[in-house]
Amino acid sequence: MVGHDMHKPGHVEVPEMGGIAIVVGFTGAAFFGIFLQVIFHFQFHLAYILAALLTIAIVAIIGIFDDLFELSQRVKAFLPLAAAMPLVAIAVSRGVNTIYLPFFGLVDFGLLYPFLLVPVAVAVCSNLTNMMAGFNGLEAGLGLIIFATLTLVALSHAQIEMAFISACMMGALAGFLLFNWYPAKVFIGDVGTLSIGAALAAAVILSDYKAAGAILVIPYVADFFIKLANRFPKSFAEYKDGKLYAPRGKIKGLNHLLLNAFGGLSEKQLVYAFFGIEIIFSAIVLALYMQV
Repeated sequence: MVGHDMHKPGHVEVPEMGGIAIVVGFTGAAFFGIFLQVIFHFQFHLAYILAALLTIAIVAIIGIFDDLFELSQRVKAFLPLAAAMPLVAIAVSRGVNTIYLPFFGLVDFGLLYPFLLVPVAVAVCSNLTNMMAGFNGLEAGLGLIIFATLTLVALSHAQIEMAFISACMMGALAGFLLFNWYPAKVFIGDVGTLSIGAALAAAVILSDYKAAGAILVIPYVADFFIKLANRFPKSFAEYKDGKLYAPRGKIKGLNHLLLNAFGGLSEKQLVYAFFGIEIIFSAIVLALYMQV
């Protein structure tokens, strides 16, 4: 199972589906946390964590099938809706249908929240993190920034379930990034990118700070709309003399926008540019929600 590293000279082949290691690391950390809860009676809702684990596991299976059999974009877009059912059950049992929005306060969505917003959140987050990919260290690095931010926000507000999921995924991504950083020794695969989005959705769904997750995915949303305007083309870059360029200067993704803005970048520089954008939105979330 190997993939072609499109952004390097020559025909460089790299092992695929490394995202399985992220899922295994995340699950192992979660099981250890559950063990500590049983032994030391840590105060978090076990059912919430198990529902999140089940949703992420189902999405990971979808990612494995996609890596092996190349599911159509339409099928991949809608399958995570079914994976969200454990979180829908938790949302119904909690009976809390309000979302706190900055500058608006609490907004009550009624039954639309568990039966529409929760599955849509899982499907949208999974697909957004899957679409903005293709460069060494990009997917894991962006995920690491996002989950570090959510962990800080969750701990400052005693949102234990959110902190639990975010910290477990943060650790799994940090370990994986050592092998995925430029030049990558392993690719993340759809099993990894989809799982990152599912974990993000699960973390914010189980918290009172869902808008924080929405702010953190704004760069992904921008990339989505650029690709939507171009009917979702392949958004690879062209390699020339150590730098990457947008093919024929056309903007078909957020990566092309950055490459045109800087007149070409090396792959590492492009990834750093993405990190810089995500850190800006991370700072906004911390400014809005962080408590000392």
